[in-house]
Amino acid sequence: MTRAPHALTLDPGLRDLRAADHLLHTLATELALPQGVFGCTHLIRGDRPRVAVSLALPSRPLPRTALEGLAALGHETTDGVPDDTGRAVLYPGAAALTGTITLAETLSRSAITAVVALGSPDLPPPQTRLMTRDHVRPQWQDGELVLTVMPAAGDLLVPFEVPDPTPCCADH
Repeated sequence: MTRAPHALTLDPGLRDLRAADHLLHTLATELALPQGVFGCTHLIRGDRPRVAVSLALPSRPLPRTALEGLAALGHETTDGVPDDTGRAVLYPGAAALTGTITLAETLSRSAITAVVALGSPDLPPPQTRLMTRDHVRPQWQDGELVLTVMPAAGDLLVPFEVPDPTPCCADH
């Protein structure tokens, strides 16, 4: 995430990605975060595994009103991000990635800079259709926002991350 020198992290002790996604969307709405904001999730390992979230703008700090709003909501923040491989939930163009679109449209409509196919050394052709499932979560890799996709029925690709994963041991 080297593209955002003005970043901050919140570590509310969340246990799963869905709760972190929800928090980021809630903060974007309640704080009226500006266009161009990046909101990412970060897996924190160690004695107390959890999910932290970061907020960043590429060229300027978050507005003072947003910082005051975070404090008013009881969120403590630290400068910077926990790692360089955040999973992007909020990013420029994310709202335009709905339905089935081509990979070329994915790249032109959003901050995503590359699409890679799981298990393939070749980049998928730009005209390949992507069924977004309205859930597109690229990750930062070497300063680039990269979406990993996998094959689906009907010569489509889908994002590797599914919107509603089955919890581990759900049938027990």
